[in-house]
Amino acid sequence: MASQEIETLTQALSRLPGLGPRSARRAVLWLIKRRETALVQLLSALEGVSERLVECETCGNVDTTNPCSICTDPRRDQRALCVVEDVADLWALDRARLFTGRYHVLGGRLSALEGVRPEDLTIAALIQRVSAGGIDEVVLAMNATLEGQTTAHYIAERLEGFPVRITQLAHGLPVGGELDYLDEGTLAQALRARRPMG
Repeated sequence: MASQEIETLTQALSRLPGLGPRSARRAVLWLIKRRETALVQLLSALEGVSERLVECETCGNVDTTNPCSICTDPRRDQRALCVVEDVADLWALDRARLFTGRYHVLGGRLSALEGVRPEDLTIAALIQRVSAGGIDEVVLAMNATLEGQTTAHYIAERLEGFPVRITQLAHGLPVGGELDYLDEGTLAQALRARRPMG
């Protein structure tokens, strides 16, 4: 029988996506066997992230600096803005290194069933960013779900009066699919084939 501390660690790890109780137990045993190398490094990394983690006030990304490293990168195209549902989607698109502009994280998607309204998302901040000028294209990179497409259409309607080109990812994305689970080839094709909304 494991001590209470080891059991607490196992339960904490089992709450992570993709890890159930058995996988968490194996991970804990692996960390215990490599206490001096892996466990100490993991603890140090977790501590460092925990102390320095902030949400970017500009785009909503999670980073250790505010504004984040994407918003402050001078090589980024300031005229192109990609709107995503959450940080995982931003990281998935940026990992593919195909979009060279900046991002805006909504913090979710509109959903009548879950009670998520426009004011619950960062849509007002998005409108403010676009109204400030300097943006030529807004790419609506919502997940290919009913809620994602509803959110994209709502945002497109709100941006109609602004002199920006509104595009969305191509519908080659699988229906019901989420960006974070797609391979880079699929993401690349979707970004290349983006088209105007409406």
